[in-house]
Amino acid sequence: MRSTWLIFAQTVTVAVALLFVVATFRPQWIQAWTPRNLLPTPSVTVAPSLPAPSAVAGSGAMMSFREAALRASPAVVSIVTSSAPSRNPRSADPWFRYFFGDRGNQPQSGMGSGVIVSPEGYILTNNHVVDRMDDIEVILTDGRKASAKVIGTDPDTDLAVLKVELLRLPAIVFGDSDTVQVGDAVLAIGNPFGVGQTVTSGIISALGRNQLGINTFENFIQTDAAINPGNSGGALVDAQGNLIGINTAIYSRSGGNMGIGFAIPVSTARQVLESLIREGTVTRGWIGVEPRDLTPEMAETFNLPLRDGVLITGVLHNGPAATGGIRPGDVVIQVGSQPVANTAQLLNAVAALKPGERAPVRILRGSEERVVSVVVGKRPRQQVQAPPARDEFEEE
Repeated sequence: MRSTWLIFAQTVTVAVALLFVVATFRPQWIQAWTPRNLLPTPSVTVAPSLPAPSAVAGSGAMMSFREAALRASPAVVSIVTSSAPSRNPRSADPWFRYFFGDRGNQPQSGMGSGVIVSPEGYILTNNHVVDRMDDIEVILTDGRKASAKVIGTDPDTDLAVLKVELLRLPAIVFGDSDTVQVGDAVLAIGNPFGVGQTVTSGIISALGRNQLGINTFENFIQTDAAINPGNSGGALVDAQGNLIGINTAIYSRSGGNMGIGFAIPVSTARQVLESLIREGTVTRGWIGVEPRDLTPEMAETFNLPLRDGVLITGVLHNGPAATGGIRPGDVVIQVGSQPVANTAQLLNAVAALKPGERAPVRILRGSEERVVSVVVGKRPRQQVQAPPARDEFEEE
């Protein structure tokens, strides 16, 4: 019995050793010999399917914005402008022409984009596209052309409203620029370099950009969607094709796109549009102060218990602020219901007030907070300012 057990143990040991050698050097022999149904089934965890993005359109099309482009593109137009050359009043003098030659200036021309915002023919574009231009021609995507009339301009926001007399005009749908967030997908539609209507895609890179020195009132949407010369006045739309901004400028050192573009929010553009159509001008509030951002160094120097606000360095004599009790050295921290942390916010908060209405202004005088009541005046028409340095900001 004992010898039988010993023989069995030796046989099993040799068999296991052979199996180990075969499994190590010829595993395919075991796979070929083993029946399929005896092999263990691997455990696979299937990830839950993600909901299809709202921008996906059409079967098998991944991240396609074709529906948004088809919806918005017909309402985006090309704008071609020109102005007659100005001549020196002395150019008719033969002696002047003999010594100085023909000093007649060359005619100016330009191009840009615009957005049809109503079937009645109203078009939103940038003021710098049509500024000082005599002839303005609008070209639709269906090939129709028409001369446009300037209804009104607002240099402070760099917006203008045109009107064309055409039938069956496609109008864009307004979105809500106050609800967009950084990371949302957007499309920029316009006529870059005059090559024809072009759609580029990107995301919202930042919101509330200001103090760039482009416009008087700045609250830009920043995007990396490609914006180039000729895109000015074109549409920035969301993934559903709704208008959320008017493309106006890029940051560039070469004149081309560098992935930093700026658009005027449609909330601002709509207010300007309605004012220009209704009154031909934009009326804004004004209180007559010289503001300056409060820096930490200033707050420490004056021993102020806050770090955000606007220091008033000057007050117009007998102006609304002076009459209301605001003095140089006061720090404005709130206008109406709007907190203000910098000059841009103060400017926008005051501009949103209606001239003639009384508004509470919360200030800090020394270490004491107080509220003064100011009767808002009408903001004087802003003089046209010199454009920003061309190696930094380009109005497209």
